[in-house]
Amino acid sequence: MVAAQLLLVEDDVAMREMLESLFRQEGYLVSEAASANAALDLARETDFDVVLSDIKMPGKSGLELVGELRDLRPDTPVVLMTAFGSIDTAVDAMRAGAFGYTTKPFQPEEVIRTVKRALDRRSVEDANRKLRGSTGLQNFKELIGDSPSMRSVSSIIRRAAHVDASVLITGESGTGKEIVARTLHRHSRRAQKPFLPVNCTAIPEGLLESELFGHVRGAFTGAIATRRGLFERADGGTLFLDEIGDMGAGLQAKLLRVLQDHEVRPVGSTQAVKVDVRIIAATNRNLDIDMEAGRFREDLYYRLNVIPIHLPPLRERPEDVPLLVEAFVRKHSGNRPRRFSREAVAWLQSCVWRGNARELENVIERTLALCDVDLINPSDLPAALSLDAEEAAAEGNEHGLIHALTDAARNGLTLRQLEDLYIEQMLAVTGGKKGEAARLLGIDRKTLYRRDPSH
Repeated sequence: MVAAQLLLVEDDVAMREMLESLFRQEGYLVSEAASANAALDLARETDFDVVLSDIKMPGKSGLELVGELRDLRPDTPVVLMTAFGSIDTAVDAMRAGAFGYTTKPFQPEEVIRTVKRALDRRSVEDANRKLRGSTGLQNFKELIGDSPSMRSVSSIIRRAAHVDASVLITGESGTGKEIVARTLHRHSRRAQKPFLPVNCTAIPEGLLESELFGHVRGAFTGAIATRRGLFERADGGTLFLDEIGDMGAGLQAKLLRVLQDHEVRPVGSTQAVKVDVRIIAATNRNLDIDMEAGRFREDLYYRLNVIPIHLPPLRERPEDVPLLVEAFVRKHSGNRPRRFSREAVAWLQSCVWRGNARELENVIERTLALCDVDLINPSDLPAALSLDAEEAAAEGNEHGLIHALTDAARNGLTLRQLEDLYIEQMLAVTGGKKGEAARLLGIDRKTLYRRDPSH
């Protein structure tokens, strides 16, 4: 039986030595790190089976480490150690992705048992992944939605996961482009290697070049040591270039050269380094327009757009909203069983969601945090959503009014029947909130109650 590899992250020397001895006696191969940054360096080189980390450390905390390890090694479980009085912090970390926690001071059996549970879960997930790969059954649990457009996206991912071709993901902000990129990586042959994301708009172009390609010592002011870039660190894995449409022209040319030659040249170096990296790029821009305007290289576009994936905005797939609501409620409810009423879900379906699934998740999380009830009704939702629903209703009226009137005339409906239909539709849009429906219809509540077709 192969010994499990444990990464131990603890700044206290005595505690680290005690834990190292404890787990070596249990048969683990233990690697040590005194800081989160040191742990990340080790994790880039080795796919550890489990990580045991303190929360409070100088510099980057264990909480930050959890998030960065999820990006780097999404399948590696992390167990956190916390002192009494900071259990809430540990629970927050679990919600962010840690497997569990153990409190200090702890009994040796307790920490061994917690780490063993994390290791067992990793073993089960690895076995399930191999089973899915051998049977070809790919259940993309990361992708939420059953609309025709999302089924089409899943179908493309299923085929694209088995090849190394570059992928270009397009869609508005908040549609889930990084989720798609991570899903592609997790179901590819590169799944056990790093997935490294970089936002091309978040880093100035001069620094982005060094971040991507690395630099040698003395390459520029402040380069006090040689540093490997993301291409080298992602070797064998996947590099996700988010917001590629905002990359400057100079850097576009250098990126094109890497895609053509499969090698990088660190800043300040004369030596090229061979790399084996799959590129997944994403943008919320219209690159066809950018190419016509000369802002984006056409040759780079065709190198990236080998496999295109477009994510439709949430307003074009309202049938996915109930599934998203259910998933976000599970994510943010903790152990407390809570749900949204059918009327609340219908109200959410009627909204425009300019921020797409990201905005919907924000509303769900905020509502759950501010409402101390187990069943969420439309009245519990943020007031700003009323304006959103009103705008959606107005847009629907503007685009569909002529067709609705034409159909009504063809079917011989009277004006009274047409009014009743309109009232019925407005009640559906507002999730049954009669006061809100009356306001949108421009009538008082008594008139609405008298004219409500359901009465």
